[in-house]
Amino acid sequence: MGLLAACVAVTVAAGIRFAGYGLPEWLDAAFDPRIQAQLGRFPVVLSWLPHLGGQKLVAAMTLALILACAVTRRWRGAVLVAVAVPIAIGLTEYVLKPSVGEAIGQAFPSGHATSTFALAATFAVLLANPPRRRVPGGVRLPLVLGAFALAAAVAAVMVANGAHDFTDAVAGAAVGTGVVLACALTLDALGSLRPREPAAPPRPAGRSAARRQAGCRGLPRPPTRSRPRARGRRARPRPGARGR
Repeated sequence: MGLLAACVAVTVAAGIRFAGYGLPEWLDAAFDPRIQAQLGRFPVVLSWLPHLGGQKLVAAMTLALILACAVTRRWRGAVLVAVAVPIAIGLTEYVLKPSVGEAIGQAFPSGHATSTFALAATFAVLLANPPRRRVPGGVRLPLVLGAFALAAAVAAVMVANGAHDFTDAVAGAAVGTGVVLACALTLDALGSLRPREPAAPPRPAGRSAARRQAGCRGLPRPPTRSRPRARGRRARPRPGARGR
């Protein structure tokens, strides 16, 4: 919940420049030239890396995650991927850009940053609870860090190309991560509302088990049925003895 609230706060703070605040413009003026100067020395990276945030590759990676969840029978994870990534992209392209972006006169937030960070956050949520713990913790952390590093690289390249400002990329990262967290929390809440199956009643203990339990606890043992005595045979007279 705290990380989700932070994502919402970052998105709001990055988009309030239309209300007269100068913080976003100051951040753009401070970080945009540095990012462009550092990444401008790698033209191959500038031309190749933005394709990772394109619609085709994002759709392919989303479908791959859904299939991976289906193969491992993680149906809740498949629903998370199928719902969270499109919602994050739709929120950026059809809600925030037409409303906030047009008000401040730029493409706010970055669609590339939104899609790549949504995929990275979904990947992190899926690896947080892998099926049957097949992925050890020492491997999960580098994978998650690598996914977020790749998403941050795509967002930084969009700034270096001049397609977005620094605050556009930061807001896109916050939107993508926040939507995934909100969807994951919603699915967890809906899963907890599902009624659980009643537990099977315990099997009745046998007579010998009941006796052992009663003896161990110092309780009186259950009454046992007395067996009927067999009828005795008549005693044979001793040899040489005669009745009087």
